[in-house]
Amino acid sequence: MFHKIKVFLDMIKIEHTLFALPFAYMGAILGSAEVNGRFPTWMQILWVTLAMVGARSAAFGLNRLLDRYIDKKNPRTAGRAIPAGKLSVAEVVIFIIVSFVVFFWATAELSALAMKLLPIAVFCLTFYSYTKRFTWLCHIVLGLTIALAPLGGWVAVTNHCNWTAMIFYFSIALWTAGFDIIYACQDVKYDREDGLYSIPSRFGIANALIVAKVLHFLTAVGLTSLFFLTDLGWWYFAGIIISYVILFYEHWIVNPNDMVRVNTAFFTMNAALSILVFVACFVDLAVKLL
Repeated sequence: MFHKIKVFLDMIKIEHTLFALPFAYMGAILGSAEVNGRFPTWMQILWVTLAMVGARSAAFGLNRLLDRYIDKKNPRTAGRAIPAGKLSVAEVVIFIIVSFVVFFWATAELSALAMKLLPIAVFCLTFYSYTKRFTWLCHIVLGLTIALAPLGGWVAVTNHCNWTAMIFYFSIALWTAGFDIIYACQDVKYDREDGLYSIPSRFGIANALIVAKVLHFLTAVGLTSLFFLTDLGWWYFAGIIISYVILFYEHWIVNPNDMVRVNTAFFTMNAALSILVFVACFVDLAVKLL
């Protein structure tokens, strides 16, 4: 049983939760501070966590299910759970259904607006898996999908959405799209041979890395604007300055002629960035609210 659990956790890359979950929490505490003048309750944080985990697990499971034939032909992904025979299609389908049930249940315990927006979230979580088959804008779609976590955190505890929430949403969407482009540089040869779409396969690695830099510059603009649009202060500002150093380093260690450190740029740097920005936001608001 424990081995099977480990396989499921590996399938959904549970460690990559470090990308989105800190920003989901940031959306919850920043939204609650701006709209309600306080931190969210512990129960709200619990339901946000369950909604996030349920949605992410369902999305990853669905992606692995739909891509099982593609993954089997790609040497880098052939060892994934379904193509390697570690999990059956039936097991993954049950896992997806249970994950969606958790997502729906947690959302229902939060706000009315979150429930109204639930169909949009489900559509995005489902639609993304198909985009690499017909558009190189798949990275943008992924960004817009993953960024629903911080926007969902905001909406879940406030039952409200404003321009500040949307700026936060698009900032995280562009950040996600940027690092996904970097990650996709590993599969350029395979994507071209198999007729799959991505910015690296369409425009080349060098141009793709330029696009990623532009997206991350816009991310920096968005996160900086929160300093001026909200009550966030110098603790937050110091945190995002350090995060920009991380973004710079992420691009510095990857170039068209040296892709060895893509995984470091993809996972280590981005996990550090999301945790850092969340902690900076939390400390800043704690100083004001506690």
